[in-house]
Amino acid sequence: MTRKLIIAAMAALAFNSCTTKEASNYPQDTFKADDGTEITFTYYGHASIAVSADGYRVYIDPVGDAVDWASEPKADLVLITHDHYDHLDTNAVKALTGGADCYRQLAVGQTIDGAFGIEAVPAYNISPDQLNFHPKERGDVGYIITVAGKRIYVSGDTEDNEDVLAIRDIDYAFICCNKPYTMTVEQCVRVVKAIQPKVFIPYHYGGTGTPTDIQALADSLKDITTVLIRPLE
Repeated sequence: MTRKLIIAAMAALAFNSCTTKEASNYPQDTFKADDGTEITFTYYGHASIAVSADGYRVYIDPVGDAVDWASEPKADLVLITHDHYDHLDTNAVKALTGGADCYRQLAVGQTIDGAFGIEAVPAYNISPDQLNFHPKERGDVGYIITVAGKRIYVSGDTEDNEDVLAIRDIDYAFICCNKPYTMTVEQCVRVVKAIQPKVFIPYHYGGTGTPTDIQALADSLKDITTVLIRPLE
C-alpha cells in the first residue's frame, strides 16, 4: 500500500477519527439539506476547501503557507485529487491530522461509505497541448461527496472530457477554470450546462496559469444555474 492510500486508523472508519468542532477562521457558506442537516463549505483559496456536517469535516486539497492550518478544525478525512504542488501539501495535512501521510487519493471508481459517501471520478486533460499536465493515465481524480442526500462535485484538475460531461444529479459543483492547466471559460460553461448543478462555485480559477475572466464565466451561466463567486482564485 502506497502512502497515498494511508490514513490514520482504518479508512473505512475515517469519519470517526476526529470530531473537533472548533470554528474556522475562513469564509464559509452554509446550506440546509432537505432533512435540515446543515452543510458548510469553507474556502481557503484556489483548490483548497472543506465540507462539514454533523461534526464531520472533510478537507479537499488543503495547500498553502498563507493558511494557519494548525488553527483550523481538525480533519476527519483529507482527500487529495492529485499530487501537484498546488493540491498536495504534506505540511498542511500534518497540521490538520497529526500525520503527514494521513490522507487519501482514491483511484477512479473507488468509494468510501460512511457519514459522507465518497466516490472518485476521472479528471484529465484532452487538449493536445495540455496532455503533459493531467493525462488520463496519471489517474488524477475529482470527487463526488454525498452528505444528507446532497451531492457535491469537486472537479480536481480536468477539462471537458466525456467522463466529466456525463456526471449528473449534482447539487453543488466546484469546477476548475484556468488555462493552460484546466479549462477555458467556454469549456467550463459547457461542463456546467451538461451537468446542470443547482449551484455552481468556480474554483481553481487563478493563482496558476492565465487568470480567468470570472465575471464573464458568471454572466454566461446566469440563466442556467446559481453561480456563487467565492475567494477560490
